[in-house]
Amino acid sequence: MKIYNVNSIPTKQLIITGKGDSNLWDNAHVLTDFSSPWENKKEARTEFKALWDEDYLFFCFHVFDDTIHIDNTDTGFNSINVSDRVELFFRINPSLTPYYCLEIDPTPRIMDFKAFPNKDFNFDWDWPKQDLIVKSNSNNKRFTVEGKISMTSLKSLNLINNQTIETGIYRAKYYKQNDSTYKPVWITWVDPKTETPNFHIPDSFGVLKLVDN
Repeated sequence: MKIYNVNSIPTKQLIITGKGDSNLWDNAHVLTDFSSPWENKKEARTEFKALWDEDYLFFCFHVFDDTIHIDNTDTGFNSINVSDRVELFFRINPSLTPYYCLEIDPTPRIMDFKAFPNKDFNFDWDWPKQDLIVKSNSNNKRFTVEGKISMTSLKSLNLINNQTIETGIYRAKYYKQNDSTYKPVWITWVDPKTETPNFHIPDSFGVLKLVDN
């Protein structure tokens, strides 16, 4: 499995702004190892960073994109599901029983749900609101999604095991077609080796390793 080392930082010092502009992010490894195994063309650069302290797991996506697509048909999951977005999946074990999904668009609307194998989704489940903070920022060249997840919630969901968190890191990019519809391109850190795009299988996950500096 691919491993991303999450460096530690002093507690209560990283402030989430949605821009990912804190100097503390200089302590994070920059992950750019993303691809769309099902497409011939190379996608624009995606950067992911993560840090942690005693209270939170912090994450930051920088997505370089000058044609950001946000569906505004409604304010709920239906619109998020057909918008550009970044995604984090967390699993308890390789059996995916269960795993937890965060899909976040550039505004940043959050689609959070609990899932089981074969795309059995429970959209009535929510990540505890007090345990998840997400902010974002966009311009004509890129969008940033920055957030933090409480260690308390990760532990209560049994997602931390020996200082590791089994995690899928993804992106969805929607392109306008000639008939004015939008078609997604699916981008992933770990290539699941499937014929068609599918993030909801064990082989699409890697590992976030919490490192004490």
